[in-house]
Amino acid sequence: MKLVKIPTYQAAHNKALHLTVKCEGYYVKIVMLDGGFGVDICHLSTLQRMEIGTKRIRPNNVCARAFDGIKRDTIGEIDLILTIGPVDFEVTFQVLDMDTSYNFLLGRPWIHAAGVVPCTLYHMVKFDHEDQ
Repeated sequence: MKLVKIPTYQAAHNKALHLTVKCEGYYVKIVMLDGGFGVDICHLSTLQRMEIGTKRIRPNNVCARAFDGIKRDTIGEIDLILTIGPVDFEVTFQVLDMDTSYNFLLGRPWIHAAGVVPCTLYHMVKFDHEDQ
């Protein structure tokens, strides 16, 4: 068995992977990627700050379990176009009305649909675009 010493700058690294994306003409910071979450989340307050009307929210019967373990019913779902790097992605978000430390949460549905490889160590995402 070979032991590998982790450099000290990496040993204490435990920060979440956050992106800045463009959505509906607005730049949105603190977009968290979480491969352990089974839905993509958008907060009602984020939509309100972007001046997106609630009429675009479609009702549904989805219940999400928050990080604190409490089940929360969604308000509904909304399709938004996110621009990440040079690529536009259409994402179906579940809309919640709760306070969190992020504006959007991109979970497994977006990660798998986009073919993204998130790297929390180097705080970056990689994906194929135009065969590159």
